[in-house]
Amino acid sequence: MNYAASFISYALSIGAIELIPKGRMLKSGRISPYFFNSGLFNKGESMYKLAIAYTDVIYKHFLPDVVFGPSYKGSAIAVAVAMTMGGEVGYAYNRKEAKDHGEGGIIIGDSLYYEKKVCLVDDVMTTGDSLIEALGIVRKGGGIPIGCVIAFDRQERGKDSNLSAVQEFEAKYKIPVFAAATLDDLIEVLEKDEKMSSILIKILDYKQQYGV
Repeated sequence: MNYAASFISYALSIGAIELIPKGRMLKSGRISPYFFNSGLFNKGESMYKLAIAYTDVIYKHFLPDVVFGPSYKGSAIAVAVAMTMGGEVGYAYNRKEAKDHGEGGIIIGDSLYYEKKVCLVDDVMTTGDSLIEALGIVRKGGGIPIGCVIAFDRQERGKDSNLSAVQEFEAKYKIPVFAAATLDDLIEVLEKDEKMSSILIKILDYKQQYGV
């Protein structure tokens, strides 16, 4: 079963992947004919589908002791993925500010001590800033980062680089990043639907211009 194609189809069905013939301006200033919005995975069923997509990727590549998500979107993802994996897999996420009472500290959830293997999860990697911060928190807490998983990889180079944010992160931190689905997976799904030919042309043009 092609889990990436299944995830793409579901994301399209709930509008989490929006196809935009006229284009939408991104923070980069580029006009994109499609947009991925993880915020629309906001119901029990959709969050479960999202967690399944992450879990499938994780099982293919490693078996973590803890799933860690940076605040804020990564927090819910980490909890959902750990629940879906079950067993003794823990979850953890960080507060934005350290707490000096109660359980204290900056980490909520499972302990990262004793060199536990940690998988980091987030929705996308635009600049990598949130996962870079998460790496520092995990290492300071005693965990060993073994990989990162995101929901969607645009496979798009940066404004000042020939590498994508994912490729830059992997090169700098020597930690693999995997995605539940990529731009190539989206293209493959659209190629199978003749009604999508016009938007597909725009996406292929965009990939030609900005893709890695």
